[in-house]
Amino acid sequence: MAGKKQKKAQENINSRLTLVMKSGKATLGHKSTLKALRQSKAKLLILSNNCPPLRKSELEYYAMLAGAGIHHYSGNNIDLGTACGKYYRTSVVSVIDAGDSDILKTLK
Repeated sequence: MAGKKQKKAQENINSRLTLVMKSGKATLGHKSTLKALRQSKAKLLILSNNCPPLRKSELEYYAMLAGAGIHHYSGNNIDLGTACGKYYRTSVVSVIDAGDSDILKTLK
């Protein structure tokens, strides 16, 4: 039963992330995410489960300083890239403007 509930939650996050990519503003990748965090523009970070530990701790530290929320995505970087509607992999996505999605209210 827990597997079904987790899959439903994953689909829910994926649909919200797709809506953010279409109607809001988000950046993909480590370099642009750090830039958004330093400028305090990022409101939410989504990290894949196979993000390198040193990079993950660095991003979490910057997010804590910027006051951004952090969500640990249950899929790997290939799944996260696909959920964003891209054909490449990404280990981190920063949401700058949610647009029509309610992803900030549900994941924060």
